[in-house]
Amino acid sequence: MLKRKCKITFISHGETIYSQENRISDSEKHPPLTEHGQEQVERVCDYIKKRGVKSDKIYTSPATRCIQTVEPIAKIFKQEFEVLDNLYVRKCGKLNGKTFETVAKLYSNDFPTIANIDVEGCELLVDFNKRVHDEIIKLVKENTDSRLLLITYPMVIQSIVAQVLNVPPEDQFKILIKTGSLTQISFFEDWASLIYSGYKPLY
Repeated sequence: MLKRKCKITFISHGETIYSQENRISDSEKHPPLTEHGQEQVERVCDYIKKRGVKSDKIYTSPATRCIQTVEPIAKIFKQEFEVLDNLYVRKCGKLNGKTFETVAKLYSNDFPTIANIDVEGCELLVDFNKRVHDEIIKLVKENTDSRLLLITYPMVIQSIVAQVLNVPPEDQFKILIKTGSLTQISFFEDWASLIYSGYKPLY
C-alpha cells in the first residue's frame, strides 16, 4: 500500500502591481498586495472554510505580499505561521522591475528562453530549482504524516510542479500559476503526486 508522507497545499500570494503588469521582482518588501489581491485572499479564505481544508502547520515565504496573504489564512485555523527564510523568489539582479516582454526583447539573441538567462545578479534557474527542491524535501521530512499549508510565490509553485511532473527547466514557464490560487501535492517516499494545480476560487 502506498503511504503518503506529507500533503502540502501551496497557496500563491495575491495580486501585486508587478504581477498585474507582468514584471519581475525579487524584492521582499515591495510591492504589497493590490486591492484585487486582497480580494483574491478573501476568496481563498472562503474556499478554505467551505471546503473544510485541514492543516497541521502553516508556512510562508518571507516577502510582504506572502505575509499579507498568510495572516488572514492563519486566523481561520487559529494557528501561528512559520517563515521559511530560504524559500524566496528567484533572484533577478539587474532584471528587477523589468517586464518579461522587455527581458525577452533585450536578451533574445543571447539566450533562447528566459530560463537560460545568465546576467549580473540573476540566479540561474537550475540553482533556483535546486534551492526550492531542497527546501520542500526538508519540509516533508520534518512533517511526516502532516497536512501543511504553504503560502509562497507563483514562481516557486511553478518550480515544484515542474519537478513533480518532470518538466524540463526550459519549459517550466508554460506551467501557469496565477496569484491567489491553490495547488495541492501529495509526497510519498520517492515520488510525488499532483492533486490539482492553479485552482482559483471564485465567488
